[in-house]
Amino acid sequence: MRKQFISARDKFHNIVKSALQKDGWRITHELLLIRIENITDMYIDLGAERIIAAEKEGQIIAVEVKSFIGTSTISEFHTAVGQFINFR
Repeated sequence: MRKQFISARDKFHNIVKSALQKDGWRITHELLLIRIENITDMYIDLGAERIIAAEKEGQIIAVEVKSFIGTSTISEFHTAVGQFINFR
C-alpha cells in the first residue's frame, strides 16, 4: 500500500503558481513526485511545462517554493540547499 502524502504548502505557493501561469506555463503537477529507484520518494511543489512556438518539443521545469520566514533564516537556507542537492 502506498503512503499518503500531505503537503504543507509554502506561504508563496499560489503566488508563484499564478506568476508561472501568467508567463505562459501550464501547471502539470501541484505536487511533483520524484521516485528514486525504490529507495525513497521526494516531492517538489510544482511541475510545469510551456510549449515553445518555434519548436516541436516543450520545456519542462520543476519549482520548489521557499519563503525563509521562520525563526532561523540560516537553518531554512541549509534545508533549501539540502533539498536542491537532493533534487539535482
